[in-house]
Amino acid sequence: MNVYLDSVGCRLNQAEIDRYAAELTAQGHTITQQIECADLVVINTCAVTAAAAADSRARIRRAARNPNARIVVTGCWSEIEADAARRFPGVAQVVPNAEKDRLVGRLRPFISGAALSSAPICPAPVHAHGRTRFFLKVQDGCDNFCSFCVTRLARGKARSVPVEPILREIRGIEDAGGKEVVLTGVNLGAWGLDFEPKRTLTDLLCAILRETSVPRIRLSSLENWNLDLDFVSLWEDDRLLPHFHLPLQSGSPSVLRRMVRRTKPEGFLRLIEAARRVRGDFSITTDIIVGFPGETEEAFNETLRFAAAAAFSGGHVFPFSPRPGTAAAKLPEPVANEVKKERSARLRAQLDAQKDAFSRAQLGARRRILWEHGAIRAEGGYRNRGLTDNYLAVAKTSETALTNRISEERILALQDGVLLA
Repeated sequence: MNVYLDSVGCRLNQAEIDRYAAELTAQGHTITQQIECADLVVINTCAVTAAAAADSRARIRRAARNPNARIVVTGCWSEIEADAARRFPGVAQVVPNAEKDRLVGRLRPFISGAALSSAPICPAPVHAHGRTRFFLKVQDGCDNFCSFCVTRLARGKARSVPVEPILREIRGIEDAGGKEVVLTGVNLGAWGLDFEPKRTLTDLLCAILRETSVPRIRLSSLENWNLDLDFVSLWEDDRLLPHFHLPLQSGSPSVLRRMVRRTKPEGFLRLIEAARRVRGDFSITTDIIVGFPGETEEAFNETLRFAAAAAFSGGHVFPFSPRPGTAAAKLPEPVANEVKKERSARLRAQLDAQKDAFSRAQLGARRRILWEHGAIRAEGGYRNRGLTDNYLAVAKTSETALTNRISEERILALQDGVLLA
């Protein structure tokens, strides 16, 4: 059977899709990249913003254009709007988030051909659906109460995957030739805090460093309050890649209080400074919400000043959109849409300039690069694209395709936002 897998939103959603691909492939099914060829479509939806929810619905409608495909929908949008998801033509099943880890087993009524079993999850092949980096889900759910966040409502309480299954999956990735593992979770920094006795993300990283040999270990989004200054000392081991994605959301203390964020701006900066003392080339990216209810012009300017002080090397800017069921949806003092648009443009311009400055600071340096899938034949050989250890896009023309290789290269130039080696 041909199965098309689609994901909206975060890396955790992508990690879940990678897992489904591995299970289905191991059971004899084909993962197709062409939705029109699919017998079954699985869509992992997102609700973090109104735009993500709209994108999720658009992808279901696109899948429904294939009259031969049955559609299975899961994820945060369909968790919150399950009845709306079921009403889409072609949707055969809506799988709750609580059942996501058993989704493939729930596909049995819709799958013909090779039988499915309850066998342990196998890592996806290293080049599965065009990927050379493997996203590995190690945590789900969140126990925080950020007033704007619908993900907590959709994903439930924090829960962690134990160490041994994580190590088994990483060893499987190594055996398949994988070079980079990206650890993902809704609140990754809270890994292990739900265990008795409690464990920490430091414990997990130490176990991975000690008991596996995968050459590149990257972390997805982290909340700064889960980390202490000693945590960053682990990055003296260069298998841990020098990039943190730390959602700030706002640089204004008053806005952070209305968001019910545990972030303290001064502590956030201390963490960044500690990271850069360990590795001077550390890249720090972020997420920021603009136009949160009650955000004044001065509060927004506090965010601009903080972003400059933090020297972020890039980030995502989200105009505030009230999400159903969240406390922030009921807050007074909404910010006008035209103001949100103008502030978003100013902040994006600043973050783009900061990314450009960080990228230019790499010129002449030697960086370790993982070359990704999809080298293209070009004049003089192959045009390869990859990622530096500190999470910058890089391109290189070589006589042979470099897919899934790691090489140390001197950075020669910056062209249209991409480093050239």
